[in-house]
Amino acid sequence: MSSSTPWRGLRGRRGECGALDQVLAGARAGQSQVLVLRGEPGVGKSALVEYLVGSATGCQTLRATGVESEMELAFAGLHQLCMPMMRYLDRLPGPQHDALAIAFGLSAGSAPDRFMVGLAVLSLLAEAAEEQPLVCVVDDAQWLDRVSAQTLAFVARRLLAERVALVFAVRTSALAPDDDPLVALRELVVRGLRDDDARALLDSVVPGRLDEHVRDRIVAETRGNPLALLELTRGLTAAELAGGFGRPDARPLASQIEQRFLRRIGSLPDAAQRLLLAAAAEPVGDVPLLRRVAERLDIGADAAGAAEAAGLIEFGARVRFRHPLVRSAAYRAADPGERRDVHRALAEATAPEFDSDRRAWHRAHAAVEPDEAVAGELERSAGRAQARGGIAAAAAFLRRASELTPDPARRGTRAAAAAQAAFEAGAPDSALELIAAAEMSPLDEAQPARLARLRAQIVFARRRGGEALPLLLDAAGRLERVDDGQAREAYLEAVGAAVFAGRLHGRIGAREVAEAVRAAPRGPQPPRLADALLDGLATRFAEGYVEGASLLRPALRAFRRAAGRNKDDAMRWLWLTWLVAGDMWDDETWHELTTHAVRAARETGALNFLPLALSYRAAVHVHAGEFDLASALINESDNITEVTGNSPIAYPSLLLVAWRGEDVRASELIQAGARDATTWGEGRAIGLAHYLLAVLHNGLGRYQDALASAERAAEHDDLAVLGFALFELVEAGARSDAPEAAAAALHRLEERADAGDTDWALGILARSRALLCDGRAADLLYREAIERLERSRVAIHLARTHLVYGEWLRRENRRLEAREQLRTAYEMLHGFGASAFAERARRELLATGESIRQRAVDVRETLTAQEAQIARLAADGRTNSEIGAELFISPRTVEWHLHKVFTKLDVNSRNKLRGALARA
Repeated sequence: MSSSTPWRGLRGRRGECGALDQVLAGARAGQSQVLVLRGEPGVGKSALVEYLVGSATGCQTLRATGVESEMELAFAGLHQLCMPMMRYLDRLPGPQHDALAIAFGLSAGSAPDRFMVGLAVLSLLAEAAEEQPLVCVVDDAQWLDRVSAQTLAFVARRLLAERVALVFAVRTSALAPDDDPLVALRELVVRGLRDDDARALLDSVVPGRLDEHVRDRIVAETRGNPLALLELTRGLTAAELAGGFGRPDARPLASQIEQRFLRRIGSLPDAAQRLLLAAAAEPVGDVPLLRRVAERLDIGADAAGAAEAAGLIEFGARVRFRHPLVRSAAYRAADPGERRDVHRALAEATAPEFDSDRRAWHRAHAAVEPDEAVAGELERSAGRAQARGGIAAAAAFLRRASELTPDPARRGTRAAAAAQAAFEAGAPDSALELIAAAEMSPLDEAQPARLARLRAQIVFARRRGGEALPLLLDAAGRLERVDDGQAREAYLEAVGAAVFAGRLHGRIGAREVAEAVRAAPRGPQPPRLADALLDGLATRFAEGYVEGASLLRPALRAFRRAAGRNKDDAMRWLWLTWLVAGDMWDDETWHELTTHAVRAARETGALNFLPLALSYRAAVHVHAGEFDLASALINESDNITEVTGNSPIAYPSLLLVAWRGEDVRASELIQAGARDATTWGEGRAIGLAHYLLAVLHNGLGRYQDALASAERAAEHDDLAVLGFALFELVEAGARSDAPEAAAAALHRLEERADAGDTDWALGILARSRALLCDGRAADLLYREAIERLERSRVAIHLARTHLVYGEWLRRENRRLEAREQLRTAYEMLHGFGASAFAERARRELLATGESIRQRAVDVRETLTAQEAQIARLAADGRTNSEIGAELFISPRTVEWHLHKVFTKLDVNSRNKLRGALARA
């Protein structure tokens, strides 16, 4: 078939229509489909959307359209798409039901996490698709409000085995890649028509003779853009079409098309122009509302007929413009006074009890001068938006409220609130602008200090290094005079910044921050959890590890006790408490804090926090020898950060790479991770990387390399790094004939382990002492180490202790005893997946004359990380709905994965899963 032949009504779009046909076929077959149609204005995205909808026979169709003037209204786009499905709301699990109801203003409650709303939408789509395949179309997606766009992007990435097609149409380059939540989804770039198709389209719409050279020029200038071909020829005279005797227009193509629409609008009667303006300013397409506005503006009934006759708009059940460029042209054609009049009429015609936020937004656009009544209404709208989880919308309302506030002091207060909301919404540049605006207003004594802290937090969020340190210290000092609670929190944030800056700190490091904390006034009474943590860290960095430990141990116990009932503090300070627990060798606190943090994040849908909790929990699993569980959580964390657009957390995956010891690129991966972190001043990453390299090299038996890496790691007192590096240094030194280096490391380790006073700490200490002893003393120390580590949760360190004990026994010619220890070490390490250490054990076993049986294929070699995770949850008796809620996927996707699990493990029911997993 020639490319010029129309493909079922769309000329030159056979490939694109074929792709959409495949989308429909996949959805009908139960394989979720997501596609982004991306192209310039007028290129035919909307026509392809109409083709898709027209072809979706036997399917439910849901539609939403992004509207530029609605971009500040939280969940506006999502509301459009989901309202026809709200009859399924009561089928959703309680947390999802509540989150969506609050987001849509159907009920009151705490602001829901936007990703819990996303999970609710995913479940809603899955419920609807159970009855009939579902086709969801979002046109002009570049104009969706921020939270709707992010939520739908989340949903798009979690769809897998539902009978759902989700198609977006978005303008090319409408958003920067970093601001475009749809950027990583499968896309189809819609380009202009091929020259022969473009010529055929021109010939079909131009009456009379069309000069061949003129036609070729029009095709070349429009680059085959269908709307441009139709609109740019509409106003040309016969002479221009026949001979090209017109003035060429060098404006951008979209501008040229819009100018054509502007001329057509300008040719209409004044009343029709004002009606088009009112329709452009009213984003919902509400016909009754538009009639009320027309009455207020004295627009007669014949105006609608004139606008429709011009082919610019349709008035049916809803108002629809012929093309989005018509809407923007109608709005821009009016002068500012006319726009204000229309917005005023829209505000007056909108009932406040039904849509108070849109009414406030129209009043704001109608305002000429500062108006406290309007500003107050916007501030209340911001509160409602924030309560629904629309923090970006709250920031926009507060920004406009501050601009319309006549009182300078109140203007500054609202700008400061807008800055805080913008930061929480992930718009740091906007937040900094608003901070600057607030600082130009008269502020009370407390506000400048709080703004200083906010500015410092923005810097730390962008670059977790030393750059934020002096800013946080300055903010803390200023807050001391006005808010001792916030001052203490700012000091704790400064300690955290110093920890991450590590050896790359400037003139201010952890010790300097600690001295500033100790010189500051005492905090609120009674002390909060954060106060106890701050006092302990300040003592640790000012006086030393031992002195700090006496305060940090009870602080960690207090966090453990509170973790189950105080979710906010458990989540808020996990980034520090987890490091402190590791520094104190406190595996019980590690376990409890991460258990509660992951559970709290899942229950609340806090997907901005969940990846951190999952990553720390994954590290706990690595030390427990549960590599498959760690891998599943790392995979889940990475999937979520891809959805949320946050940076992935590299540490747990690099920890797993080091302990596995089987990736030939392991050293390169670890060093690359450190280089990335140090580019923004995160010096702790240097010590961490050298510790991981020491683990890797010790596993591979490269003891000289391990010694060099461990010594580099031990050069700086990095929190939750130095202690680990010291025992790697002892082993590397003992094995590479460097007894002085090993003895010096042991001396430093003794002080820390005794102060930590946990079975983990004292077990590692006993093992390290044994490595540097002989005879009966070494034997007793190895046995003590095993006894203590058996009482801990760190099975990987227990297995390594069996290994080094077995190696020592073999050198002592105690072969039978050596085989027992080495066999235990090999079984444990191989079972964990610590391949390099397992190979060390295997070589030693062979040297004792032991033969090694070939082990069965491990489950992790047959199941993917997500399949293994789902299989374990199903084996524990979880339902598909419960598994889906925990992993942020739909029940149907869970069932799809379980079908694959059953096939791979050769089982046919859930009650056989536990046994199959145990055997594998």
